[in-house]
Amino acid sequence: MPLKPDIERPETQSRRVGFAIVGIGELSAEELIPAARTSEHAYVAALVTGERGKGEAFALSLGLTPDDVYTYEEYDRLGERSDVEAVYVVLPNSMHREYVERAAKAGKHVLCEKPLGVNAADAQAIVDACAGAGVQLMTAYRCQYTPEHWAARQAVQEGRLGKIKLLDSIHVQVQDDPEAWRLKLGLAGGGPLPDVGIYSLNTIRFVTGQEPEWVFAAQHQPQGDLRFTEVEESVSFMLGFADGVVANCLTSYGALKTSTLRVLGEEGALLMDPAFPYDGLKLTIEDEAGKFEPSFGSYDQFSQEFDHFAQRVRDGQRPWTPGEEGVQDHVIMDAVYESARSGQVVRLKFVEGQDAFRGTPPEVPGQD
Repeated sequence: MPLKPDIERPETQSRRVGFAIVGIGELSAEELIPAARTSEHAYVAALVTGERGKGEAFALSLGLTPDDVYTYEEYDRLGERSDVEAVYVVLPNSMHREYVERAAKAGKHVLCEKPLGVNAADAQAIVDACAGAGVQLMTAYRCQYTPEHWAARQAVQEGRLGKIKLLDSIHVQVQDDPEAWRLKLGLAGGGPLPDVGIYSLNTIRFVTGQEPEWVFAAQHQPQGDLRFTEVEESVSFMLGFADGVVANCLTSYGALKTSTLRVLGEEGALLMDPAFPYDGLKLTIEDEAGKFEPSFGSYDQFSQEFDHFAQRVRDGQRPWTPGEEGVQDHVIMDAVYESARSGQVVRLKFVEGQDAFRGTPPEVPGQD
């Protein structure tokens, strides 16, 4: 539903970063556009859509005009708009590269939905295009901007749980529409793994700050189910880290919606359940002092993303989840699929250091 006109803003538009939202699907309409209204450092300056009427209705609700709405054919004209400093690409995965490259060519900074592309080579081309054009690129990993996930990360990395031994994560949901673009290999690049399984993969990398050394995986693609003629229904994968730390992950398009993250250490454990929805996250930490459930004030995950990226556009610092972070997940997902096909462990290139692919830490509500 279109929103009431956006009249009051925390900053003047001359200081805030103007975004063009590229694609007005469910995520944009229900989450991103409302989130931009509560952002301190960003606002929606233009909309790009295949349905002009729909775009104009949303433009009206934002206090914009029909001239602020562009079709995909008119997309390159954003280069004429000095008030549009960045784009947020919210399109099927296979379209990310084209629309990021076109934005970079027009001199616009890019916030791109995850996964960054359809495979590691595709994602690297996106990174290269933005680097060559001298524009900022951020992968939209919203779970790296919540206080709950940062509290989990701190508990792990500050030793509250003792030496970490095991992690596990489940992210599954039912995808019941055979015509959904997420079930088309050419558009999505895979099934549940790059859509929902990536949350488990990325969050485990985030809370540990480390990169896996190997993967081992299996997948299931049922016969006779029209939903899964092109992509898998389920994937199970194991990640091996230094010092024998092992993570197990399950993802599927065929099971009741569930999202969890568990970390087990020698002296404590933590559980996030649910771990990945837009709101309602719940974290429980258990250590020698007992069980504790931290609570945080209200916030919007997508506003956090907008604000962090807008600040990086202004100060020129590298975003916390830059394009390279998105490429690394693709490297690992490509290895997951390779392992599932071959039935063998796949070794990954050694990555040294903490948070090797991340940039400037974000300002997270409720965190010091």
